[in-house]
Amino acid sequence: MASLKTASQPKKTVPAKGGAAKGGERPGRLADYLLARAPAEDVAAYEVADLERAADLAGRAVARHKKGDCIVAIDVDSGVARQGRPVTVVTVVNDNMPFLFDSILGEITESAGEPLLVTHPVVTVRHGKAGVEEILGDGGFAKGDGSHDRLSVVHVHIGRLSADQAEALAGRLRKLLVQVRAAVTDWKPMLARLDQAISEFRYAPVPLDKAHVTEAIAFLEWLRDDNFTFLGMREFKYTGGEKSGTLERADKPGLGILSDPDVLVLRRGTEAVTTTPEIRAFLHGPEPLIVTKANAKSSVHRRIYLDYIGVKTYTAKGTLLGELRIVGLFTSTAYTRSVMKIPYLRSKAETIIAKSGFNPSDHSGKALINVLESYPRDELFQVPVPILRKHAEAILGLIERPRVRALVRADQFDRFVSILVFVPRDRYDSVAREKIGTYLKTVFEGRLSAYYPAFPEGGLARVHFIIGRSGGKTPKVEQAAIEAAIRDIVRTWDDALRETAAETGTDRALTAIAARFSESYRDSFSPAVALADAGRIARIDAANPIAIDYYRHADQKPHQAALKIYHHGSPVALSRRVPVLENIGFRVISERTFEVGDDPSGMVFIHDMELENSYGKPIDLTDGGALFEDAFLSVWRGDVDNDGYNGLAQTAGLWSGEVTILRAYGRYLQQAGIPQSQDFIAAALNRYPDIARGLHALFVARLGPTAETEGAVAAKHLKAKIKDALEEVPNIDDDTIIRRYLNLIEASLRTNHFVAGTKERGQSLAIKLDSQAVDGLPAPRPWREIFVYGSEVEGVHLRFGPVARGGLRWSDRAQDYRTEVLGLVKAQQVKNAVIVPVGAKGGFYPKRLPVGGSRDAIFEAGTSAYKNYVSSLLSITDNIGIDGVIPPAGVVRRDPDDPYFVVAADKGTATFSDTANAISEKHGFWLDDAFASGGSAGYDHKK
Repeated sequence: MASLKTASQPKKTVPAKGGAAKGGERPGRLADYLLARAPAEDVAAYEVADLERAADLAGRAVARHKKGDCIVAIDVDSGVARQGRPVTVVTVVNDNMPFLFDSILGEITESAGEPLLVTHPVVTVRHGKAGVEEILGDGGFAKGDGSHDRLSVVHVHIGRLSADQAEALAGRLRKLLVQVRAAVTDWKPMLARLDQAISEFRYAPVPLDKAHVTEAIAFLEWLRDDNFTFLGMREFKYTGGEKSGTLERADKPGLGILSDPDVLVLRRGTEAVTTTPEIRAFLHGPEPLIVTKANAKSSVHRRIYLDYIGVKTYTAKGTLLGELRIVGLFTSTAYTRSVMKIPYLRSKAETIIAKSGFNPSDHSGKALINVLESYPRDELFQVPVPILRKHAEAILGLIERPRVRALVRADQFDRFVSILVFVPRDRYDSVAREKIGTYLKTVFEGRLSAYYPAFPEGGLARVHFIIGRSGGKTPKVEQAAIEAAIRDIVRTWDDALRETAAETGTDRALTAIAARFSESYRDSFSPAVALADAGRIARIDAANPIAIDYYRHADQKPHQAALKIYHHGSPVALSRRVPVLENIGFRVISERTFEVGDDPSGMVFIHDMELENSYGKPIDLTDGGALFEDAFLSVWRGDVDNDGYNGLAQTAGLWSGEVTILRAYGRYLQQAGIPQSQDFIAAALNRYPDIARGLHALFVARLGPTAETEGAVAAKHLKAKIKDALEEVPNIDDDTIIRRYLNLIEASLRTNHFVAGTKERGQSLAIKLDSQAVDGLPAPRPWREIFVYGSEVEGVHLRFGPVARGGLRWSDRAQDYRTEVLGLVKAQQVKNAVIVPVGAKGGFYPKRLPVGGSRDAIFEAGTSAYKNYVSSLLSITDNIGIDGVIPPAGVVRRDPDDPYFVVAADKGTATFSDTANAISEKHGFWLDDAFASGGSAGYDHKK
């Protein structure tokens, strides 16, 4: 095998002699030429053995070539590797002719991506009967003389293809080579037919304006003078009149690529455009020819849409005969030469300048000429003069006042829409271009076929969009609407923020906050939303660090919603947020966090979460999410417990204060020994939201502000409704829980729930119960008891008679402090008999003791809980004044006067008597410092 020389000129030696290659051997010395002009850096990526193998494959392909034939060899399992990775080797061998290399490389690149190695030697060979007998030398500058021929060898390495992919590529390459050969072979016949068309215009008495004909002749001659690459021609014959005539292919065979009848010049989608009103209008119109784009892309030379020139044809007597369709590609001179020097274009330009009234040597005239010179040249060939004049004047106006502009032209055959879009250069990027393209293809009901960005002088960028269409009439869209949409697309977020703030009269301080939002936030939310978020951020600080907002995205379903949490100073951990939301009845689907601000001490964190209703029901946001905001913030502030009862906001539509009533009764049932857990009780209420609402309504009817006037009727109706609903409850546990709730509410005698200002006075919810009427209580049953429930403290006070005394115990038994107190009260009955007829006992459980706190801190928290507990007890206790018993203000009483309430110290409260008497004094309670025995200055009940 001949030695392989890489990246060097082939050695000039006498060609090797020998017969035709036999047995698939490669002709001598192809390797010397194959890599001679390949880039050194590409060749360096291969081992010598791999290059030798590639040269061998190429040589085998050359050996098989016969004169006038083409060889397409695609070796999938080539045995050639580049940097250790196998490659597919493509070798195309053809008689040397124009357009081969560009056409082949274009097809390979479009089909298989960027090539890894490309080499294209032209070699001189001698053919024999079996193929190439001998490689004679470098054919780059030689000419065939009959005894030898010049072959073009295109050798390309690409990424690994499958067998099916390789077969498909080979088929496309063979078809391409047929088109290239047809275009080259028919080049002279096409020029001859062009000269015939020129002669028809010059000598036949065509019924057209002489100036138009003269310009058409000049244009066709200009095309012939190497300003147009002719690739195909086809004759059409017209028969009939102006309104119903038909244009059909003539019997003459086409030339070049149009010799293939399957190549369509005009089509809409996959259907050929035959005789449309627009085609008839052209044939019967004043213009001798038309210039536009074909639907087909050129596969020969350059892979762009073919230029199509339709030339009217006439008989010798000047009668319309039909159309000569010419397809090809304008050469570079068509794009670089002045429009004033190109026939057909110059007449358009001269007409527009004349109608403008500008002197071409003045500033405005020169500016107009510059507009025409810089107008997209392909578009300039196609656009009618009236539209061009309108567009040119519009572009001229952009020089004085740059702004968004969209200039639309629909193709006269309704195949595509051409839109010139001007936008501020500093607002243009690939993202803006993609969005504008998507918008245009949507409004014009088509597809984005092409776009051509340009950056002329000044502050505007120009993009020429081509929207292809497949059927139907092109939609008519108002220019103002298109420009408004494009303004929205290219308008920056800061622009929109300023405009929105101005339109809404938003305070500058809020606008300044919104302007600090991050890029990730801006990608997700509009300026209008940002200003609303800024308003919430402005209301939070270190003292009031949180705000929230429930809302719904436009694409969310009724059972979905979103939530923003705004927190000052630090982010809120998911482990803190999610359990609260889950207890309210939400499932958290996704979460993202945005930071606002630069100063660590003033940072605000926006947590945006997508939610779903855990119960699968619609999420009601008709109140703007106020109900759920109340539920979340009540837990956050520590006003209510974070438990399953909060789901009643979701299922029953109850506010946190209303839920507290049902939670309190549930907690009391736990203290009364009900076997079901709090989670189970809460779940039961959530399973029957109508009953839960009814229980709360019954509570209001019996003890609310209107209880004494209309409560009895309402309570009777509600009780009956609840009992009817119980008939539909299949689960015995659920039935038991609901009946216990019903019983507790009916046994309730008083509550401070409806008294204003209890929280501000440091009081919790207090409910007085007729213990004798409560089902399921263990013996002994008290005469009355008060249950206190709040976020700081829980407790009970049991009394076994109207006049009873007993101590108050600090309990550490959260789950059964009532059981503890009940056991103690039995022992107290004997002791209290000396002082009062029967015993009493109270117990409270502090809920906010500091974990790991010091003795003093724990004592302080316990004292606070004790004050809350005692004050809550007194809030529903009758007082005695000069005129007799005074009921507590705002409390509905369903029992007789009950003013006797005396307490004493017990375990954990030995030093609290003075505190209790101070509370009594503050309340103005009739016993004053005799309220608690054992105080430093109080009354001793034992004496």
